[in-house]
Amino acid sequence: MRPCLIVIATYNEIENLPNLIARIHDLHPSVEVLVIDDGSPDGTGAWVTEFARENDWCHLISRSGKMGLGSATLTGFRWALERSYAQVVTMDADFSHHPDELSRLLDASPRSADSNGNVFNNDACVVIGSRYIPGGRIEGWPWQRRLASRWINRFARWWLRLSTYDNSGAYRRYPIELLRRLPLEQVRNQGYGYLEEILVVARRHGATFLEVPITFRDRTAGQSKINFREAMQAIWTIATLARG
Repeated sequence: MRPCLIVIATYNEIENLPNLIARIHDLHPSVEVLVIDDGSPDGTGAWVTEFARENDWCHLISRSGKMGLGSATLTGFRWALERSYAQVVTMDADFSHHPDELSRLLDASPRSADSNGNVFNNDACVVIGSRYIPGGRIEGWPWQRRLASRWINRFARWWLRLSTYDNSGAYRRYPIELLRRLPLEQVRNQGYGYLEEILVVARRHGATFLEVPITFRDRTAGQSKINFREAMQAIWTIATLARG
């Protein structure tokens, strides 16, 4: 079984992706990287194609257009399941999820107890890089964005009865044995709203959750992909998910 696959969804990330992938490999040479590119006109996919020809630990799925973060991530899950990786890590392509903090997710020990005394089974535990537990923080966001993020995470925690504090962050580690059990076709939101929805689906199928603190840094290159429509769709997804 292959140890770990890092899934990175991209659209116009040529300014960030080469340095990001190089840093990941320098720090963790045993992991493999799968880039899912939604037809980036800036040449992101073309760069990965050339890079992957000389580096067999890097892979590319090239799609014809923007199909959403959730759609890309689910595609990455299915690709990993077909190839029997032990773990799947998802992260952003813009250095907001810094590779220097990847060890916090990879080295987390779900068999140890959390602050509430819960003991986790490694094969069912999703490890979440969290901005909203002690030690976690955000750098570079204006207060309005901080407030909106806090509000949506608190709403998701209350409405969906989740135990986690950071439910909209994509820096996560999923065990392959858990992904095998999940009905991925039931995840309806193909955009950013999948982040909360997949937690609900995972919980219904026996998942537990462990949060580790990270520092989230706003991108310094390229443009953010989330917009008002994506944000409203995420809120709608949370609002319409059954409480259970």
